[in-house]
Amino acid sequence: MSAPENLKNIVEAALLAAGGALSLDTLQSLFGEQELPQKKRLREILNELSEDYRGRGLEVREVASGWRIQVVEEVSPWISRLWSDRPARYSRALMETLALIAYRQPITRGEIEDIRGVSVSSNIVKTLLEREWIRVLGQRDVPGKPSLYGTTREFLDYFNLRSLDELPTLAEIRDLDEINRELELEDPDRPKGPDPDPDPESGEAESGTASANEQEESTAEHMQAAQAGAVSSADGDSTPELPADRDRNGEGPNVSGEVTPNA
Repeated sequence: MSAPENLKNIVEAALLAAGGALSLDTLQSLFGEQELPQKKRLREILNELSEDYRGRGLEVREVASGWRIQVVEEVSPWISRLWSDRPARYSRALMETLALIAYRQPITRGEIEDIRGVSVSSNIVKTLLEREWIRVLGQRDVPGKPSLYGTTREFLDYFNLRSLDELPTLAEIRDLDEINRELELEDPDRPKGPDPDPDPESGEAESGTASANEQEESTAEHMQAAQAGAVSSADGDSTPELPADRDRNGEGPNVSGEVTPNA
């Protein structure tokens, strides 16, 4: 049993044709029993391709779901002009909510509201669920049985992460505007004074009476509160302290005891 001589070309073509990430199992499924390459050999091929693409407009990148070929960040402003649709614009409130779920999962909507100090719009949760960046892990075993939220593989794939360990430490995050710049996400233009009327499709505004300025001023406090429970801040350069039962593939932790799983 030996792999084809043109294995490297086959793997490269598969990554280009797939239009998404391919796992090692999926790559192996392309071959017959007599020519099945070992996963170790496939990893070597993928690493070779990664080196071949270095310094070019494309890169071979490993994310949570596998390996994919994608445009490098440096040329994305020009490539994005191929599409007429405007990129999705996400509000500060939505990005704060997503950050808290990523760092504090499993977490309920009420716990997010306690940390942020304002209510979380249903449209924000709906948008995150529709984008498949978060999912319901179960219900906390308290009166009302509130849903527990965690992140997904799609969340990791979108942000070019292989696992939750690659999340930046909260000490490295100055503010959410900087996050949006790094992730090439745009925030809506916010006027001075009260927030505009909520947009039910994008979750660009949240319910409540807090002004945009008040939300800006409270962001640091909110993120520090999240940091206290998720990050070791001894020197500011530590990695997030994930719970021992955290599922490292990004699909949220394996929760027990205080959680009632979904049926």
